[in-house]
Amino acid sequence: MNICIPVENNQGLDSAVCAHFGSAPFFLMVDTETLTCKAVPNNDRHHAHGMCHPVAALAGEKVDGIVVGGIGMGALSKLNAGGYQVFQSRFGTAKETIEAYKSGKLPVFSMQNVCGGHGPGHGHGHGCQ
Repeated sequence: MNICIPVENNQGLDSAVCAHFGSAPFFLMVDTETLTCKAVPNNDRHHAHGMCHPVAALAGEKVDGIVVGGIGMGALSKLNAGGYQVFQSRFGTAKETIEAYKSGKLPVFSMQNVCGGHGPGHGHGHGCQ
């Protein structure tokens, strides 16, 4: 399976997971069988609130699932409508996240857990619940 994880830096499996999907500098594509990685720059990371285009950002990539720490309602709705299953994780690195995904420990992200927006208290490290 190919999993997409929003990350802060391009350090392979040691990449720090970004707290918010739309603001991630990179999307790390990880093959869960071989653990090979490919970092894709997020060219839409400086979008206005509610204007994230996550499906376009992942265009051309084979993605079976997406694992995020936090995500807004609009982005989650667009990903779900695009056929992507989105999982929630609170792990610090891509490696820890993949291990949890493979062991079935990550819940599907629900609309009740989406982030409220950008700005003070939101974005990197905001801890969406």
